[in-house]
Amino acid sequence: MQSRRLCDEELEHSLLERGSGPGLLKEAAARLWFIQDGCGMVCAFITWFLVLYADFVVTFVMLLPSKSMAYAVVNGMLFNSLAILALTSHLRTMLTDPGAVPKGNATKEYMSSLQLKPGEVLYKCPKCCSIKPQRAHHCSICKRCIRKMDHHCPWVNNCVGENNQRFFVLFTMYIAMISTHALVLSVLQFFTCVRVDWNECTDFSPPVAVLLIIFLFLEAILFLTFTAVMFSTQIQSICSDDMVSERLKSDKLQRDRRVRWESMRNVFGGQPSLQWMNPFAGLRLRKLISSHTLRTGPEFSV
Repeated sequence: MQSRRLCDEELEHSLLERGSGPGLLKEAAARLWFIQDGCGMVCAFITWFLVLYADFVVTFVMLLPSKSMAYAVVNGMLFNSLAILALTSHLRTMLTDPGAVPKGNATKEYMSSLQLKPGEVLYKCPKCCSIKPQRAHHCSICKRCIRKMDHHCPWVNNCVGENNQRFFVLFTMYIAMISTHALVLSVLQFFTCVRVDWNECTDFSPPVAVLLIIFLFLEAILFLTFTAVMFSTQIQSICSDDMVSERLKSDKLQRDRRVRWESMRNVFGGQPSLQWMNPFAGLRLRKLISSHTLRTGPEFSV
């Protein structure tokens, strides 16, 4: 086991020296990426629809008819800001290359050009015919090997891997926050309308307002439960540097506090700061638009 690990490390170092280094990984992460999966696209549409529905109910059913201007402005700005951050995080998770290994590069010509040293071993993925780096796993939906693949999430229509795990964590965090906010506003709105005439607390008819608030309440509970569990699972995976796809194949390694913080810095970038919570960080629209290329297959990248 130790010799294989050393061999993997030497292979990884060798491949990095031959042109698969961090620079190319960052360049890949900067390209737009989209998986043409029907189920994933439907799930992503449902996610956006439910977030926008929650924003509609909170803004037009609860806050705008409120008699307190300060209450409406503060909660409206907070909820809409969190919704924008959540949807931006979702977009960046969905449109960021998660760390795909070049497809079909395990050819005899390419491997002979690498000029491998005696004893140096390459691992080939039989499904996508690519040279498989250490800790890469094949995704049957993306039809690619993904570096540090955690799992494929249909709600973001993409794999969660080395390059987009940060955005996925932010997405789950902001959805959990707006779900909590929507729950609080729904309870306050319901009791406020019970104490007074329903026609005084909303511009909608009482039956319609009740249905909209109840549906929002149930949606918020469901979203909060799902995203809170997923957020805690992701943070645990990052701190232990142990992906979900790896837990079923190997024993867990004990990580000290220094290794945990190092893993967090690798995912979120740099020292702890507010930039960790900013899904807009590193976004360069001009570069994305000016360097677009189209690829055939289950995905295209820009």
